[in-house]
Amino acid sequence: MTKDKFLNQLNSLLKNIPKDEREDILQDYVEHFTFGLAEGKTEDEISAALGSPTQIAKELLANYHLEKVTTSVTAGNIFRAVWAVFGLSFFNLVIVLGPAIAFTSLIISGWVMGIALTVTPLLVIVDAVVHPGAFLLYHLFFSMILCGIGYFIMLAMYYITKWATNGFVRYLKFNASLVKGGLTNDK
Repeated sequence: MTKDKFLNQLNSLLKNIPKDEREDILQDYVEHFTFGLAEGKTEDEISAALGSPTQIAKELLANYHLEKVTTSVTAGNIFRAVWAVFGLSFFNLVIVLGPAIAFTSLIISGWVMGIALTVTPLLVIVDAVVHPGAFLLYHLFFSMILCGIGYFIMLAMYYITKWATNGFVRYLKFNASLVKGGLTNDK
């Protein structure tokens, strides 16, 4: 593959990265070609040694989205990071998607339960308005207890959500480094 074809393909695959960062990345690969040509290698040999532009772009996009989710943890950034990481390989789809769905389901169900328990006094009051003869003071007091429990569940879910989000981002980084070349033992 020629230098121009390699760089054009890499540039088109990295269109989701901001222009200045994309230009820095492309400049690094231009330097690879410059040094390789100075050593007497052909453009085909250099591009073969660098690897597939598609695989390089997947790794760079995964790194970019993981860095972005580290600086700004939003649902969209997490989704893009998950998508980029399991885009590295099909095997990763199974490994990352399962925990992502499990964590998301548990967190959503915890929040729903907390909110549902918190609004029970309102439901009892609405029921008392609709069916005034069936109102028991016991129901109101019991719903207030459930409201308190719901409040504590929501408070716990806030911290669990923060912990799970940070843990899942670390898991994505670990998984991306594992897919890109295995783990290294730094001493």
